[in-house]
Amino acid sequence: LTVVAYGTSSPELATNLIAVYENKLDIAVGNVVGSNIFNVFLILGISSLIVPLVVHRQVVRLDVPIMIAASLLLLLLGLDGALTRFDGLLLFGAALFYTFFIIRESRREQRQDGAPKTGPDPADEGGRGKTWIVSIALVLGGLGALVLGSKWLVDSAIVIAKGMGVSELVIGLTLVAAGTSLPEVVTSIVAALRGQRDIAVGNVVDSNIYNILAILGLSSILAKDGIPLSPAILGFDIPVMIGAAVACLPIFFTGHRIARWEGALFLLYYVAYTLFLILKSLQHDSLPLFSGWMLGYVIPLTAVTLMVYFLRAMVEHARSSAASQ
Repeated sequence: LTVVAYGTSSPELATNLIAVYENKLDIAVGNVVGSNIFNVFLILGISSLIVPLVVHRQVVRLDVPIMIAASLLLLLLGLDGALTRFDGLLLFGAALFYTFFIIRESRREQRQDGAPKTGPDPADEGGRGKTWIVSIALVLGGLGALVLGSKWLVDSAIVIAKGMGVSELVIGLTLVAAGTSLPEVVTSIVAALRGQRDIAVGNVVDSNIYNILAILGLSSILAKDGIPLSPAILGFDIPVMIGAAVACLPIFFTGHRIARWEGALFLLYYVAYTLFLILKSLQHDSLPLFSGWMLGYVIPLTAVTLMVYFLRAMVEHARSSAASQ
């Protein structure tokens, strides 16, 4: 999952590097925050509508808490209005530590399971040279296409933002974030259809962790004066990202699966979030009514429902544990 998450997050990395190089820092931070919201609400929503997703115990006990902690750390570091190079070093260092920890835990589990060590087949030695050359060529070609596509994406996003009269931050949170999250969409949906439903969930959670720690951390290091964080993203978008991460915990814990109705709820929230951004950027007259409806009814009702569902699952878990003893 670590390799898959790094691979599917490579468009976010390339796009952020281009955005930092062109000094379009709102697109860089909007891309990461928007991608994390997109990954949880839309990708898990669509995937679980196709087939209810299975959640591995490690995701509930380790990965989701780390995703929540990384999201809270981002908010904490940004309270002064910017992500400095020191903040970037802290985030990127945490990404390296998390990667090494996951690799070590994976190797430990393999040793405990007694997995046989596999080595190269002597019969394949003759073709290894050609395979190695082809692999290098594919990697270089893919990197070139990724960088070129990322530059087109950033430049096109700037043109669209100017044409629509909206901020580059809004475009980064929506259009750019959706574009860079397409690998996660394909990976999660294909994994769900193939019956690898735990991979669909783990890929999203790990990608979100790397987006914050590795990609935004590296972007903050490379940005000349750090990455400024506007009051809008600190006061709304990052809290929404944190809320999406926190919402995963009770949903994942209850039965270690994401049911179809929970996926539909995720989709509803992504539609509502995107609609709010559009109404706010256009200063539409219906914005106060929509905001009041969401804050006064939908969000509190969802919170109460998830809390009751979570507490009921904990009671059932405690009863089953007591009965087994």
